Amino acid sequence: MGAAGDMLSAALYELLDDKEAFIDKINNAGIPKVTVNAEPMTKCGILGTHINVLVDGASEGEDHHEHHHDHEHDHAHEHFDSAHTEEHHHEHEYEHEHHHNHDHDHEHDHDHDHEYDHNHDHAHEHFDSAHTEEHHHDHEHEHHHEHHHSSLKDIEAIIDALNIPENVKTDAKNVYAMIAEAESNAHGKPVTEIHFHEVGTMDAIADITMVCMLMNELKADKIIASEIHVGSGHVHCTHGILPVPAPATAFILRGIPFTSGHIKGELCTPTGAALIKYFAASFGEMPVMTVDKIGYGMGKKDFEQANCVRAFLGSTNEKASQITELSCNIDDMTGEKIAFAMEKLFEAGALEVYTIPVGMKKSRPGILLSVMCKESEKDVMVSLIFKHTTTLGIRENVSKRYTLKREIIKKETPFGEIRIKRSEGFGVVREKYEYEDLARIANEKNIAIDEIIKELDK
Repeated sequence: MGAAGDMLSAALYELLDDKEAFIDKINNAGIPKVTVNAEPMTKCGILGTHINVLVDGASEGEDHHEHHHDHEHDHAHEHFDSAHTEEHHHEHEYEHEHHHNHDHDHEHDHDHDHEYDHNHDHAHEHFDSAHTEEHHHDHEHEHHHEHHHSSLKDIEAIIDALNIPENVKTDAKNVYAMIAEAESNAHGKPVTEIHFHEVGTMDAIADITMVCMLMNELKADKIIASEIHVGSGHVHCTHGILPVPAPATAFILRGIPFTSGHIKGELCTPTGAALIKYFAASFGEMPVMTVDKIGYGMGKKDFEQANCVRAFLGSTNEKASQITELSCNIDDMTGEKIAFAMEKLFEAGALEVYTIPVGMKKSRPGILLSVMCKESEKDVMVSLIFKHTTTLGIRENVSKRYTLKREIIKKETPFGEIRIKRSEGFGVVREKYEYEDLARIANEKNIAIDEIIKELDK
């Protein structure tokens, strides 16, 4: 698979229920100089969405060429079935949205199944990118523009200042750290000397932030990616002519199955490789699944094949998902400090955090702190546990978790609109009124919650 950042974002965006709210969130996130909008676009008679990232009012590839200094392109694989996704403002302009930089506008032909195990729902996101090769191939020549450069610390500071959830900030910074490490290895320079061009950085931050936010919105429990189609041949950059995959991309893809195929051009950039490596729990064929939604993310260029990334969102047949459980014993922390640690773990994306009273050595009363998280978030959770607790050791167990499929239903009632949580699976169906809605009505009407429920159940 090979795909571009903006195309992946557009495909995932089409899976959302409230699309306008998401665009508002991105535009209110505070990414310097950046505005984002979505527009309908047709490729080969298929209607989809194209997401425009504007930096200082100019769309990617118009005037600025990004070059994450040591070229960072974006390829997000999230289960994309890419049959040609080469939307790359050639590695320097916007290396993120185009997870493929090609020397020429070549296509990719590969099928990638990305599966999304959503919220216990195994939502599989399948991106079928058919040809996305948007490369403003001449970026390197236009690097004469005067650009300011940002270090990894500068980028992390920008991300930390954004108005987005803490776990999304963590995801975005982790993706950037992977790219910086790869560029450091490729160029033989310390990570502290890796710099990114300002305009390209803003564009890349927008693409990476959008993908991370969409992952957070869709809440997939598992993402299964197909093998990565990286393309073949060579690409031009400011450092000269490089083989495909570029050194940084190859470094990131260590341990991940990928193939060159027959397409001449760069179909997977460091950014895309980092996104897919970060979010994908495993790599393989798309499993048998029931599809609920399909999203089409369109690239700007036209090819014989549709230039798009296709995402499938659905569920598997009530199978268990794999999670990591981290636990530690604590006997020298106050309740307030433990509560603060739990809060930080939830903010970072923990699936569950809980405590159990335990008796410890020397007859000391203590607590057992347990954290459930996705395998991809294990390292973050371990760091937070050590940072915010006094424990000297953490135990890890890998478990299978069986969950019901969940959804939120909105219902009009005499009290106004109320949300209902509906859970279904394994022959069970449950519905429950959203507590926050009941509490709000109880306060507004000055009546008991039980009275509201009794009226609603009539």
